[in-house]
Amino acid sequence: MRLNRDDYRNKVLGCWLGKNIGGTVGAPFEWKRQVNDISFYVQTDLNGRPMPNDDLDIQLLWLCAMEERGLDVTSQRLAEYWCLYVTPHWAEYGNGKINMKHGLLPPLSGSTNNPYKHSCGAYIRSEIWACIAPALPQVAASFAVRDAVLDHGDGEGTHAEVFMAALESAAFVVSDLRVLIDIALTYVPADCGVAAAVRTTLECRDAGKTWLEARDEVLRRHRGRLAWGRPSPRDCELGFDTGEIGYDVPSNIALTLVALLWGGDDFGAVMCTAVNCGEDTDCTAATAGSIWGIIHGAQAVPQKWIDPIGRGIATVVLNLGELGFFGNQLPQTVDELTDRTRNLARQVLMRHHAEHLWSDQPTDLSGLDPAGLRCYDRASLEAHMQGPTFAFDFFTVRVHYGQGGPALRNGQSRPLTVVVQNTSKFQAILNLRWYAGDSLRIAPARQGTLTLTPGASTAVMFQVVCDDVRDSLTRAVLELAIDSRPTTMLVPVMFTNGNLLPE
Repeated sequence: MRLNRDDYRNKVLGCWLGKNIGGTVGAPFEWKRQVNDISFYVQTDLNGRPMPNDDLDIQLLWLCAMEERGLDVTSQRLAEYWCLYVTPHWAEYGNGKINMKHGLLPPLSGSTNNPYKHSCGAYIRSEIWACIAPALPQVAASFAVRDAVLDHGDGEGTHAEVFMAALESAAFVVSDLRVLIDIALTYVPADCGVAAAVRTTLECRDAGKTWLEARDEVLRRHRGRLAWGRPSPRDCELGFDTGEIGYDVPSNIALTLVALLWGGDDFGAVMCTAVNCGEDTDCTAATAGSIWGIIHGAQAVPQKWIDPIGRGIATVVLNLGELGFFGNQLPQTVDELTDRTRNLARQVLMRHHAEHLWSDQPTDLSGLDPAGLRCYDRASLEAHMQGPTFAFDFFTVRVHYGQGGPALRNGQSRPLTVVVQNTSKFQAILNLRWYAGDSLRIAPARQGTLTLTPGASTAVMFQVVCDDVRDSLTRAVLELAIDSRPTTMLVPVMFTNGNLLPE
């Protein structure tokens, strides 16, 4: 398999063009549960500029983060950028940010007291990971999960971003949408809401239903409830005025695929179908546009869809005052974004020994087996959703809080699991020691030793009790050290005050 670097660039540019177009065409209808009837942009005052849209903004921030700090993206590093630069206080963005500022690390920041963890804020920022890891869906999914848990934790929103990042990465070398969907489904649990909604879409397509019938079936089975406003009279008659607040992403992932499956090779049909289905229309149209752009390339995007918005980028949710000179650190056009994305991609491909995906020779996919793009390590993806992960030079440590999250109540024992993996070539005896205030009782002991052979992973179970939980956040530190080596690893552990939570 070989991917020509100019073909790669053409697909990345197609991705960002499609993203900008979809975000703009769908913006006027965002979060309206109704069937729309558009055939082009409805705005008359675009004047060659796209509408600002959060679907692209945070990806620009991740681009800057990698340019400044390198490719070793961790959820903790992204959380620092989020707290500094992401401005909104609404829905999952706001809930995730207030948890981060309170001291909760991802995925706790996305899981704790967050009814919007099943919403749409993460899958809309999947393209950056796919574009820097073309034809490496496992790598793209690994980046995506570290991103999504910031504000979606263990929710469907995280499954959605992983699904889309894997699909978009594979789309650099696979053009059959059904094959891409099958590949992406291997990256999420078969019983999750996203997978169920995707299967509903495929069932409707196979049954020969119209896009409108498919749209109604998706909402019948997988809808959430609008956070504001009311559905159209038609949708109210169909019973679509009920549902769980915040449970938005399964239906919107499905509607994104409805647009692509029914719109096919017709870019305009894809855009209009996405918007005409209603719901989170800027997100569904923007993601559908980016996938279409990756598959078909920039040269296939009709010029009539580009001319009204041009090639510029407009932002809405970033603190521009801290990003260079009023935001000039950000890419200003889709062309600049494409070139900066390409620079990161080359580093990723070299790191993963995939230089064949960066070739001067013509693209040759004759040896490609799509089965080789399926997920081979979903356990590591899901581990990021279970608790904070800390990657040290020779060890990885994960802290799993289990049911109830980090909440700690007076006198109640709560379990805590620490999983330690030896990623080195040598066996090691680790000394474990807890540094915690006198108010915390930790069983079976505050210190002990752990022996790990190369590659081995061991889970240590603790019980934590505090008779009088007073602070809003109780902190502790678990130290892991090796006597004969300079290695010292400090793992922060935190508990929220759960005394006022309902039983």
